Amino acid sequence: MAAIRGIVFDKDGTLFDFRATWGVWTRRLVADLADDCGADRDRLFRAIGYDPRTGHFHPDSPVIAHTPDEIAAALLPWLPGADPAALAARMNALAALTEQAPAVPLVPLFSRLAQGGLHLGLATNDGEAPARAHLERAGIAPFFRFIAGYDSGHGAKPAPGPLLAFAAAAGLAPEAVLMVGDSRHDMIAGRAAGMRTVAVLTGLAGAADLAPLAEAVLPDIGHLPGWLAAAGAGAPGAYSPT
Repeated sequence: MAAIRGIVFDKDGTLFDFRATWGVWTRRLVADLADDCGADRDRLFRAIGYDPRTGHFHPDSPVIAHTPDEIAAALLPWLPGADPAALAARMNALAALTEQAPAVPLVPLFSRLAQGGLHLGLATNDGEAPARAHLERAGIAPFFRFIAGYDSGHGAKPAPGPLLAFAAAAGLAPEAVLMVGDSRHDMIAGRAAGMRTVAVLTGLAGAADLAPLAEAVLPDIGHLPGWLAAAGAGAPGAYSPT
């Protein structure tokens, strides 16, 4: 098995806690659309699988792992006359302004990973512009050599396009890259790309859903250094979990 020389991360539910971030985004989006368009809030919440009373997303909610275009498509039947592209752009703009809740302290973790000689990338089904804004705000953008959103020209997960684009940009064979994410979309994309896969439990999917598609299921990305040290990662002799 090839040593791991690069890691491509998902963003939401992986770097950032999903419920704490996207519950806020969903409530504000629905409130804004209801105020501007006169739409029924309950219908909009149901359309995207969110219960504002409990703060829970339905397992099939398009907010969890789909693109803004797909979320917009779920809302459009309740927004007569709305333009799909304008709605997706509105979602991206709101996402860029939404405060992210880090799953773990990110700067020290990514400092350790980068010092271990690993190439780091991001592949998210969010837009590229809000993804860059989130990484900048969290102070970790400089660690990433590659950032792709659903609108970056490589396709969207669960297709492997953005993951393979990272491998090509880093000059790595796919089998030397680890995909780290919180959803089945992430794991399916990683396997389709020929990469190793590790899942984390800071999203909405449970271990039973992720384990069949992942080499390991970790509580969060803070556990990666120890796992990588055992798996063999980074430039020869360079990676240390301490």
